[in-house]
Amino acid sequence: MTTSSSPSHATVDPVLAKRARVARLVSLGQRLGYGAYLLSIVFFAWAIIGHATSRLATASAFFLIAGSIVLCPAIIFGYAVKAAAREDRERAAEKAARTQTVPPT
Repeated sequence: MTTSSSPSHATVDPVLAKRARVARLVSLGQRLGYGAYLLSIVFFAWAIIGHATSRLATASAFFLIAGSIVLCPAIIFGYAVKAAAREDRERAAEKAARTQTVPPT
């Protein structure tokens, strides 16, 4: 039986873990959403060049709508994660400022 003294057994804050999980999902959603927009542009450009068919128009509209559906919540949750991290930093700075002792003059 071996014991490990590595820091991997340290306590993990569940709020920070959940925030990291949401940040990963936000990143994935943004990549998928912007990728769908790119595909929509490609299909639209292909249709404009001269190969206009109803399939290209449908594909272009589909990827535009799909990109919007995926990207909208990803952007909103992305701002929420950034705001929560900023608020944590500001609270930590306020707490550090309060705990500092002011030297007598």
